Amino acid sequence: MAWFTDRHCFLLAVLLYGSATVYSVFLWRKGFRRDDWVNYFLLAAGVALHTLAMTKRGLSLHSCPVNNLYEATTFLLWALGLASLAYALMPRFKFICAFAAPVLFTVGVFALMPSLDPPHGPKPEFSGALRSLHAATILQAYGAFGLAAVAAAMFMAQQRDLKVRKLRALLSFLPSIQRLELITTRLVAVGFVLLTVGLVAGWLLPRPEGKSYFSDTKVLWSALLWLVYLEALVAHKFFGRSARRFAWGIVVAFACLLLTFGLTNKFSPLHQEQPSASERVTTQRTYPLLAEGGSSLITGQ
Repeated sequence: MAWFTDRHCFLLAVLLYGSATVYSVFLWRKGFRRDDWVNYFLLAAGVALHTLAMTKRGLSLHSCPVNNLYEATTFLLWALGLASLAYALMPRFKFICAFAAPVLFTVGVFALMPSLDPPHGPKPEFSGALRSLHAATILQAYGAFGLAAVAAAMFMAQQRDLKVRKLRALLSFLPSIQRLELITTRLVAVGFVLLTVGLVAGWLLPRPEGKSYFSDTKVLWSALLWLVYLEALVAHKFFGRSARRFAWGIVVAFACLLLTFGLTNKFSPLHQEQPSASERVTTQRTYPLLAEGGSSLITGQ
């Protein structure tokens, strides 16, 4: 049994890319006024694990690992990561890692979908992209909404300090309320776009005969979530909703998302489908410890 495969290495690399992404969001508040090597070393550690993952896969195949969508995507990401690290050593491009990290993390989550990595056959296999796109974008939308809720909570805490204890607010390590409002708005916008792409991709997926996409519990819940975040963005940007009310709305919306996610998933027929035979083989080969009860990880649900 393989306890530490190339995919485990790549998973750790993506987690480091995610850490660099979170750090980058709050690095932007400094206006890049000084060098910051934390982000660089997080990205470098991720690229090192990424390199190990590709090396292990290449040695197992005795060839360059570009035989399916997973391998092709990880190869391109690896090249992007190396280029970013090299350019970041130049003074004029020292902050490129802060912009490369979100790209590496976003595409890395997409690449991790097991359906992109079917068992090797006599010919290259590049199927399963649509299902993986649906799962990856929905998961990343939830992540963006979560970060937005954190930034919104920080905004409300900082605003309260400005009203009650001005000195403590000035000495606080939190970003300014203007920066936090901007970060919250942009994260919600990114999450909204990702959720839209995920819903469209899900609609394009093949379904069992007689099962309607828009009558599914989880789809209706996601559509309601889409409307809630759309209303929050439009009201704040175009109709003058205050930043505090906007922040409260984002925190409450994400709390509702967390509280109802499992319940809607349980009563969703479309999200209880069993994976195909090829997907089961892929999961057993790459994640043997999850093969017995982790079928939901295959579909990203």
